[in-house]
Amino acid sequence: PMFLALKEMARAKTRFGLLVAAIGLLVFLILFQQSLQNSLITGFVGAIRNQNAPVLVYAVDGQRVIQGSIITPELESEVRSAVGLGDVGRLGQGTFTGQPTRSDDPVDTTIIGYELGLDGEGLGAPSELADGRYPMGELEAVASTGGDFEFAVGDSVVLQPGGFMVEVVGLADDIQLNVSPTLFVSYDTWSDAVQSVNPDAGQPLPNVMVAAPAEGTSDAQLVTNINDRSFDLDALTRSDAAAETPGVAQVQQSFRLIFLLYGLVVPCVTGLFFLIVTFQKANALTLLRAIGAPAHRLVASLLIQVVIMIGGGLLLGTALYFPVSQAELGGLSLRFETSAVIFWSMLLLTLGIGSSLVAARRVLRIDPIEATTGAGVGI
Repeated sequence: PMFLALKEMARAKTRFGLLVAAIGLLVFLILFQQSLQNSLITGFVGAIRNQNAPVLVYAVDGQRVIQGSIITPELESEVRSAVGLGDVGRLGQGTFTGQPTRSDDPVDTTIIGYELGLDGEGLGAPSELADGRYPMGELEAVASTGGDFEFAVGDSVVLQPGGFMVEVVGLADDIQLNVSPTLFVSYDTWSDAVQSVNPDAGQPLPNVMVAAPAEGTSDAQLVTNINDRSFDLDALTRSDAAAETPGVAQVQQSFRLIFLLYGLVVPCVTGLFFLIVTFQKANALTLLRAIGAPAHRLVASLLIQVVIMIGGGLLLGTALYFPVSQAELGGLSLRFETSAVIFWSMLLLTLGIGSSLVAARRVLRIDPIEATTGAGVGI
């Protein structure tokens, strides 16, 4: 079967080469869209996904948007009295104009303030640092990597209005919020920055409460306990808070539709190609059957060609995808998605082989007697 498959492919290099190129282009588009989706969602809610608080508590009126939520003293008291509560803290978020000292251009910067712990980490801090350390006091920050401006440890950012100069002491990956450079600072620094914008507004209230369950209480149980305290509280686990942020579900649904269409195109193209090829070489297949070639050998040859074509397309598509996955796109940091490559490779190979079974059934139905009567004569 291998000899037959390779021999036929060698005789029709252009035809099979075009199929490999078509599959490779489709694979590239699928993987690029996968990276774009993941980077876009991370840019929107990375700060929620990759902070260390297991539970976030919004005010219902905030509709699960951090900056739109306001936790009043009464609601804060209800949260703190919930059964099964371990650690709890306040978290605030605002958007400011940041002027990096080593840049001439201002940058719209998201500031997230959390209550520092003894080690500077605290509840609501980035889960993991890529470089540097956590803030140990006011006017220090952990900055997001990538985005419109690439921060480095030791950079300073002047927040306007107010003129607060914040020093970057640490870096963390995937902690952007609303696709803008993001700084995690102490809660007091955030509060002072907010008051500098509107000094007459007084002490700002926290936007969200962040919480961790006590030993023996699960995250889901703590969420239930907090929500039972008041209809005005909307507690969510970290993953649910990220997934249910307005806009995230719509983005995911749009990309799922695109992936579905791509996933249907590859097997359809592959199956149709080999069905057409089978019809075109019907005479040759009939003669092979007439001289004793087993049907299963011809089918095996066909399936080998399918695997080689799709495998070649997968390799070509992945090779095209790799350099693109290292790029920055509109403030988004793309990355090579190994799991996506494996998933789509297995799925497309399975679908491609499945679709080619229509052509295989055509081979199995060939009657060797046609070699002496009908289309098989005169080949």
